[in-house]
Amino acid sequence: MEENSEKKLRSSNWFGRSGKDGFIYRAWMKNQGIPDSEFNGKPVIGICNTWSELTPCNGHFRELAASVKKGILQAGGFPVEFPVMSLGETLMKPTAMLYRNLASMDVEESIRANPLDGVVLLCGCDKTTPSLVMGACSVDIPTIVVSGGPMLTGKYRGKNIGTSDVWRYHDDVREGKLQSSELRNIEAAMCRSDGHCAVMGTASSMACMVEALGITLPENAAIPAADARRKVLAQLSGQRIVEMVKEDLKPSDILTLKAFENAIKVNAAIGGSTNFVIHLLAIAGRVGVPLKLDDFNRLSKNIPLLANLQPSGKHFMEDLFYAGGLPAVLKELRGILHNECITVNGKTIEENYKNAENYDTDVIGSFDCPFNDATGLAVLHGNVCENGAVIKPSAASAHLMVHSGKAVVFENIEDYKARIDTDDLQVDANSILVLKNVGPKGYPGMPEVGNMGLPKKLLEKGVRDMVRISDGRMSGTGFGTVVLHVSPEAAMGGNFSVIQNGDVITLNVKERSLNIALTDEELELRKRNITLSSPLVDRGYVNLYINHVEQAHLGADMDFLKGKSGANVPRDSH
Repeated sequence: MEENSEKKLRSSNWFGRSGKDGFIYRAWMKNQGIPDSEFNGKPVIGICNTWSELTPCNGHFRELAASVKKGILQAGGFPVEFPVMSLGETLMKPTAMLYRNLASMDVEESIRANPLDGVVLLCGCDKTTPSLVMGACSVDIPTIVVSGGPMLTGKYRGKNIGTSDVWRYHDDVREGKLQSSELRNIEAAMCRSDGHCAVMGTASSMACMVEALGITLPENAAIPAADARRKVLAQLSGQRIVEMVKEDLKPSDILTLKAFENAIKVNAAIGGSTNFVIHLLAIAGRVGVPLKLDDFNRLSKNIPLLANLQPSGKHFMEDLFYAGGLPAVLKELRGILHNECITVNGKTIEENYKNAENYDTDVIGSFDCPFNDATGLAVLHGNVCENGAVIKPSAASAHLMVHSGKAVVFENIEDYKARIDTDDLQVDANSILVLKNVGPKGYPGMPEVGNMGLPKKLLEKGVRDMVRISDGRMSGTGFGTVVLHVSPEAAMGGNFSVIQNGDVITLNVKERSLNIALTDEELELRKRNITLSSPLVDRGYVNLYINHVEQAHLGADMDFLKGKSGANVPRDSH
């Protein structure tokens, strides 16, 4: 983008005014000890901070924000830090996903209502990244993302551990192999530094997503939170956003269809979280890019897994950084990327990875020698999921990629918890576990319960994986042969809502299909005879959510938030 220093700053509509309005805008800001010279045409840069002690992954963001401020000041900008709703994946009930759209609205309106010329988004825990990007895209002023970075790799009794091990420890406790008291020691050993999950979970997948899209500086995705170079990146981002304002380089200039296609290819190669699908679709909907669920299949199908990272592999995000970070992965993918895509530093994605090197081929493979031939994502279709579902082949069991079995159905999460470990549950290793009513409307909020724990009596026999299907999500740290995001969800009355115990379901990942052995006539008859129930919420945001949230294959955004509305200055009230 060409520099346009003559362009009127958006903040001048506040601080550049004379008379009563200008007096009010400047006077109340001056009570913070700001000199008058700061209001003379400097770009005002907002630092959108999701710091919260209730969001442990983002607990170091006050310090990170200070580094961003240094950079803004060095470049001649006027930094202003502001808070927005912070979504902590580990603590929020019923699920942080319920509030992703609310947080995006908070971000959008906070930016639009205030005198900001550009914004730095401080993102970390899973939903903070998509919610901030969704909100900022809707306003479309110059924007740059700074992720908080992953934790240092956990260490316990000579072994590297991370969040993906939570599921293994949980099963060990249920089998009696591990005492609950020992888990308390493991907790501290696993979460031993600032940062989000140390594996390629959703938080790291989102950090890779924004770098692949081009809305962060290079190397953003993998620098550990505790590494001083994370602060350096934050400071450089503060410097760069001031220049972006001068160049008028906005998200709409960067987030093109080709940029989204790059992100999908990268996600497949790194074995990113299945949540990537639902968040990328939502972001695309905000900027008006015509991205569809089937695009993920088309773009991922022939891409093997290059990154040997948990949960699909054995290494951690810290190892990815030492091996060359995401730029090294991008360089391995150069033959299939849209290399001309522009990024926030004004350079193309190819220019950004040009000098990258792969320092550890056990962590980052190549197209010729991938870590796993299985791709990181597949979209399924069939009469179980009329509008689609997703699975992560790279984290699934090869022997279950083509599998038929009888359904063991749980009507909701309470039903599952009540019966999964009972002796009279009619289930064997060939069965397919089906969990209904955990979708966007049905729960509400679409929780991460899709990777259901296996029945205790099968665990005791050594069974470690089964086909599991739900209209919910799973944590990006999870693994197994798990089909997710079934659309339409059970609460909408589609075919998924009428699956019964004993129905034979066939999963064929190679053919990208998921079908139940019932005729269309039998399915329609069942649907005529069911009574749907949805959560009874008669007030507030949750009521708004239930009435307006779209299905998973559309990104689970609110129907009234599609498309950007711009940065028009609100009417004066003084």
